[in-house]
Amino acid sequence: MTTRVGERSRRAALARYLAVRFCLIIPTAWILVTVVFFLMRVVGDPISASMGGRLTAEQINERKEAAGLNRPLLSQYWEYLAGLLRGDFGRSADNREISDVIRVDGAATLELVFWALLVAFAVGIPLGRYAASHRDKAADVALRLFAILAYVAPVFFVGLLLKLLFAVELGWLPAGGRASAPVELALQHVSPKTNIMIVDAILYGNLDYIGDVLKHAVLPALALGLLTAGVFLRLVRVNLLQTLRSGYVEAARARGLSQRVVTGRHAFRNAMIPVVTVMGLYIAMHLGGAVLTETTFEWKGLGYQLAEYLKARDFIAVQGIVAFIALVVAFMSFFVDVVVALIDPRVRF
Repeated sequence: MTTRVGERSRRAALARYLAVRFCLIIPTAWILVTVVFFLMRVVGDPISASMGGRLTAEQINERKEAAGLNRPLLSQYWEYLAGLLRGDFGRSADNREISDVIRVDGAATLELVFWALLVAFAVGIPLGRYAASHRDKAADVALRLFAILAYVAPVFFVGLLLKLLFAVELGWLPAGGRASAPVELALQHVSPKTNIMIVDAILYGNLDYIGDVLKHAVLPALALGLLTAGVFLRLVRVNLLQTLRSGYVEAARARGLSQRVVTGRHAFRNAMIPVVTVMGLYIAMHLGGAVLTETTFEWKGLGYQLAEYLKARDFIAVQGIVAFIALVVAFMSFFVDVVVALIDPRVRF
């Protein structure tokens, strides 16, 4: 009876915790999109910024009137919020729906972030575990230095070095793009089209196309993934060392378990909790890093389009894309809270 009551109490506590975290999405998202809206207005109205010098003053004024930019700022703000609630992120200067840009080009960025996270996990977590197992030895020092360099090196600089080495000097990998031109053209006709290149290549059923897409993904994924791999390496190392000094690990050693079993079965899982905690935040950071990575490798995703709209001074498009990224950050924060609550019961109370 006592066990059932305790279980119900824990479930109720978890439900309350998640409900509170979910409700916080609304004010968090509202603050983020509000900051984006007013920051975009600080630089002036978007019509004059994007069309100044190409249209007469009368034509600019007509476009501002049609877009509602001559109305009071608060009226524009409320209309902007109402549009976001309907899923309307506005239109670019070339009359393209920003929601369509997000759907098509956002798939490319999602694919890049997925490859980058694979690199981050494949490199950062095993190396962090290895460094903790060889504390203060030469390998540990070398790996800590690598983690620092991977974190502080600008992603575009790493990308350029990778291009020079593997694309220009060695010729092993393509220097840019998501696929070769013939492959991209062929994949335009796949059905259903997901805009995620590797998925479209698999649906097309051509192994050469799949290999081509994978080759194009290697360098961008390394450039963006190594940034997070350095963070994961240090987190796993530090938390694994702390966990290995805890009481229950000492008790496991006292029972005669080997160091490998103690580390793998008892300490490693708890050491992964901080990695899961920051994973969602670093996914959001990848969205920011994707701007530089996609520009460096001509990977035509959401970051690439954002850079193009910035160069064209199309602030309505920039505002829509940045607002979408802000919403992704808010929801990723909630998702991480859910995962951590399921892994670590201590956060529920």
